Amino acid sequence: MHGRLKVKTTAEQQEAKRKEREKKLLLYTGATKKIFQKRTDGENDQEALNISGEILSANPDFYTLWNIRKEVLTHLINNEMSEDDLQSLQQTELHFLEQCLKVNPKSYGTWQHRCWVMDNLGTPNWNRELMLCNKFLEYDERNFHCWDYRRFVVARANVLPKDELAFTDQKIGTNFSNFSSWHYRTKLLPQVHPDENNQVGVQEEFLQKEFELVQNAFFTDPSDQSAWFYHRWLLGRGKRDLTIDLLYVNKQHNRIVITLSKPVQIGVDCTVTLKINQQTVEAAEWKSCSSTAYPCEVWTCNVGSYLTDNQCECLVSVAVDDNIRNVSVSETASEVWSKDLILPGTLFSLEMSAATNSVLTQELESCQQLAELEPDHKWTMLTIISLMKALDPLKYEQEMLEYFDTLIKVDPYRTNYYEDLRSKYLIENSIETLSPENRKIDLNGKNLTGIYHPEHLALCTHVDLSQNRISSLKNVNLIACVQELNLEGNQLSSVCDVEGLQFLQKINLKNNHIVEVDSLKSLTRCPQLLLVELGGNPVCDVSDFKRKMSELLPEVNWTV
Repeated sequence: MHGRLKVKTTAEQQEAKRKEREKKLLLYTGATKKIFQKRTDGENDQEALNISGEILSANPDFYTLWNIRKEVLTHLINNEMSEDDLQSLQQTELHFLEQCLKVNPKSYGTWQHRCWVMDNLGTPNWNRELMLCNKFLEYDERNFHCWDYRRFVVARANVLPKDELAFTDQKIGTNFSNFSSWHYRTKLLPQVHPDENNQVGVQEEFLQKEFELVQNAFFTDPSDQSAWFYHRWLLGRGKRDLTIDLLYVNKQHNRIVITLSKPVQIGVDCTVTLKINQQTVEAAEWKSCSSTAYPCEVWTCNVGSYLTDNQCECLVSVAVDDNIRNVSVSETASEVWSKDLILPGTLFSLEMSAATNSVLTQELESCQQLAELEPDHKWTMLTIISLMKALDPLKYEQEMLEYFDTLIKVDPYRTNYYEDLRSKYLIENSIETLSPENRKIDLNGKNLTGIYHPEHLALCTHVDLSQNRISSLKNVNLIACVQELNLEGNQLSSVCDVEGLQFLQKINLKNNHIVEVDSLKSLTRCPQLLLVELGGNPVCDVSDFKRKMSELLPEVNWTV
């Protein structure tokens, strides 16, 4: 047996590793305790740098230690170090940081500390920092911490945006699956080829080239998400200015409703001035129709007897910042409104309007070609649906629904997402065809899973949402003028969001999942409510149901 190495058993190896870990842990905890004690004692010296360096070399994500290290370095800087000493300190710190990045190239604290060092220690060598970024991005081109640091360096070194754009060309040419490079282009293109009249801020000529580039990417690898997300950005998203879409005046109830083009907080994001017969109503208090404190599109104002006092014709004016809308209310009129007239199929097309119609058509044809090659590819189908919606949602509605059915089959894990998106598009199409004079909307049996864009239904008095799969009434209170609401045959267990519907007279809740009488409490805050239909709900079988309902809604008729 002489001369032969003794092989340790598995148990012995595990015990040796345990002892080694305990030894390292003792050293780590001891060093940590000591550095915090030195901070408490205000000892910002070289030893504090050494101890923090030992810990961070093993664990660069100990963020508090980077703050301690900044405190020590700041103390040393304030002690009037010479330029040479300061430069030497910078080089030492940068070398230390490179060692930490080798341990964890995605250490947030390390990259942030490097930014601080470059801004506070010595004379920076920005060219060297760019080379460092290039090196780390060769190792991992998706290291977004390094990309962030590169943008910091580029800003300090005054590198031209066109040079950075060329750098992204190089990275994308090496690998199409580089989301960081695609994202960086969204920041650079508006600087290199600006066009204020375009939604994405890029000249049409160069947008065309970007479409060609991104098409090469998703034809090469359709399954990679990076190019698809960039393609979505190229198509752009429209932005509406803040305007008054609807002004509604109900003289009988002395109530005014306005619908704005985007959600705001009145008094914070904008100011609203109400005038009746050229006289400002100083006491006008606008209340959001939403049950939350978040910005909202629909706002109401109760003006007391102000309108009924005007027995003759009166002029109501509402001004939101620089936008003004007027309505004239005659003596005999109980209500009047003014609403924007928008061509069918254009109300929601602003969601993708940066590209021209010809570009959108070309992109649709390209995606349809890819769909023929990859018939079950979800990103292609989703993009086709978006393009059809942007071009003509009413014309392509049936094709869009077929694509949704296919998406649910090929990607069942995202069924809920596709069904919600499908519901949203169907409601949008119904709203697109709704004329201002038609105050009834029928969304019966469309397999809807939610209520979308209720702000565009604010003028509707009769809303039929029966025989769908709606489980939440979130934001239904934005349908401010509704008088009859049909929710029969859905999946509702509560009606908490109906509170605040000032004109609601009848609500049909038959065949839902309402179990408790308490789930109907919100109905007590609908002052005009006359009838509630509840048949087919489990709540109807609750003991003492009739007494509880009579106590909850003593002035309201209800049926089972």
